Amino acid sequence: MLYRFKSQATEDVVMMEGNARQLLDIVGKASSKGIITADQLPAAITALENAVKQDAINNKHNHDAFAAEDHADEAERVHVGLHQRAAPLIHMFKRAQAAGKDVVWGV
Repeated sequence: MLYRFKSQATEDVVMMEGNARQLLDIVGKASSKGIITADQLPAAITALENAVKQDAINNKHNHDAFAAEDHADEAERVHVGLHQRAAPLIHMFKRAQAAGKDVVWGV
């Protein structure tokens, strides 16, 4: 299943269900449809950015495409870290916040 995040301030962001649910859990909106209001966006952005920072500390190899920390080279090159999955949503949230618009999904 795909999740389509929409805002009047940005283009849509489409994600696979597993990735979207992980990010929605981080911002405290674990639901197949919902809204993050313009007033809630700063907290959602902070939650995602903090999760990305914590993931970088806990999983240093995620930022090095050629690291050899117990991973096969090919597996390491195709690994998609939290910072890569969260980036489109963080960007969308920041643009929506700047425009004072909500972000919705599943509606």
